[in-house]
Amino acid sequence: MVSNIYEVNIRQYTSEGTFNAFQKHLPRLKEMGVDVIWLMPITPISQKDKKGSLGSYYACSSYTKINPEFGTEKDFESLVNQVHALGMKIIIDWVANHTGCEHEWMELHPHWFSQNEAGEFTERNGWEDVVDLNFEHSEMRTALIGAMQYWVRTFSIDGFRCDMAHLVPLDFWKEAKKTCETIAPLFWLAECEQREYHEVFEATYAWHWMHVSEKMAKSEASIHDIYNVLHDYQNYPQGARKLFFTSNHDENSWNGTEYEKYGTAAKPWAVFANTWKGISLLYSGQELPNQKRLAFFDKDTIDWTQEPSLHSFYKTLFDFRKSTPAIMHGETFNLPTQSDSVMAYLRYDSEHTVLVMLNLGSMHQKVNISHEKLTGKFTQIFSGLSYPFSGNMQFELLAGDYLVYVSKH
Repeated sequence: MVSNIYEVNIRQYTSEGTFNAFQKHLPRLKEMGVDVIWLMPITPISQKDKKGSLGSYYACSSYTKINPEFGTEKDFESLVNQVHALGMKIIIDWVANHTGCEHEWMELHPHWFSQNEAGEFTERNGWEDVVDLNFEHSEMRTALIGAMQYWVRTFSIDGFRCDMAHLVPLDFWKEAKKTCETIAPLFWLAECEQREYHEVFEATYAWHWMHVSEKMAKSEASIHDIYNVLHDYQNYPQGARKLFFTSNHDENSWNGTEYEKYGTAAKPWAVFANTWKGISLLYSGQELPNQKRLAFFDKDTIDWTQEPSLHSFYKTLFDFRKSTPAIMHGETFNLPTQSDSVMAYLRYDSEHTVLVMLNLGSMHQKVNISHEKLTGKFTQIFSGLSYPFSGNMQFELLAGDYLVYVSKH
């Protein structure tokens, strides 16, 4: 089962911006505990009406070719093979809602695209560099699913992250999944928060949680609001999983790094994303940590000259998550802390009890917590030190502090 996903921005990952250059990072990512490599779109980019000097990954000119900036088909095949050899999986970004303003289907099949009364290609969301596909045409749907099958059959990818999935009819995704999985079982991640899309997708974005957590950082929301969102997620269909993150390609480029958004709460929220039920996402360079907004339409290389200082931080979280089933499948109990900025909760099953405490505010906090499960020896996962718990405990947390304790029954 997927525990975490690592999003790769090939263009910005290295100075070369190629599959081959990124491939050298795979052993490090494997050692850090990454489960799934997600590549942002690897298809060629439309040159017509492109943004910036290089254009948007999300404005393709073909669904079955590889962006020559990144390398060749053989280079991509080599990357996939090494990911698999290291025991990880690889998924690609799939942009089904729209193409770039110049796509290889347009000349032969203009009716496959949305058009106005004058016959001009149109787009309904205000994105100037793309054109919407017309899902009323069954031939287009068949061709699009055939393109998805191509990547599964030719390169043995393990699934798709589906861009703006809610803008595409659900019945298309049902047919795409059914058809693609005649080749191999796949992992399906949707960039959307419509619960009915879990009829197809194993995981959807926790956008609502992220937006409320940002508001909390601005004192516009409370921990109570956070818990309300999380409670809503618990009412999702059985087996549905949410994707939690403090950054991704959109957030980093358009809304700021996790440090701009959260300040001292950036690392506590990362701990949350890896200790709550769901799947965690890490974006390219967060393990450094990357402190800059990466340009979206131009070259803007991540600086890897320093060793990633948060490698061990994320490795501890990833390894703990995978070795402690209570995190992925256990029950949850939210502990009252008498603080507006400290979040505390238990994750537990028949084998383990996990206590998580996060100071999401800017002030030092003293909190008292009590629960019958907080008895016996507990080990702090970051320090490795063990302490006897007596059921009623007091803790002091500085701004930005995070504590994760585990007890094995």
